[in-house]
Amino acid sequence: MNERSGIVTMRGNPVTLLGDEIKVGYQAPNFTVTGTDLKPVDFSSFKGKTCIISAVPSLDTPVCDMSTRRFNQEAATLGDNVEILTISMDLPFAQARWCGAAGVDRVITLSDHKNASFGTAYGVLIKEFRLLSRAVFVVDSQGIVRYCEIVKEIADSPNFDAALACVKECS
Repeated sequence: MNERSGIVTMRGNPVTLLGDEIKVGYQAPNFTVTGTDLKPVDFSSFKGKTCIISAVPSLDTPVCDMSTRRFNQEAATLGDNVEILTISMDLPFAQARWCGAAGVDRVITLSDHKNASFGTAYGVLIKEFRLLSRAVFVVDSQGIVRYCEIVKEIADSPNFDAALACVKECS
């Protein structure tokens, strides 16, 4: 598996990302994650929709919490052809609990804990911690990556405005 260093830091310390780099213009790789109902979810099931994929280390941390709440709030303005997926290594039970407590009902939370299928396919699995790096991808309705941001310092927020502007252009 491809290892990439020097792209991301955690609290200022460099970490290693596993998987190949995804770039704008690429066909979005398929992956299988687990829904909060414990059933497998294939990314291919979202074909025909524009998707924001927000990768976060854990919903139980302040920046991940804020990011997911922000995307949940923005979802109301994006229309029915846009899905927002937040993917983490959190267990599906923890994701369901968090969504209930946070009132998040427009973002689909998905767990990559089982096989790290998403993390390795999109090159955002942190080798040292088996967590996902903070990243945002926008995939259009044809399955083409139109935006990608791997946040340099994991404790920082992504560029919401750039991702949302891309979604509005794609949909």
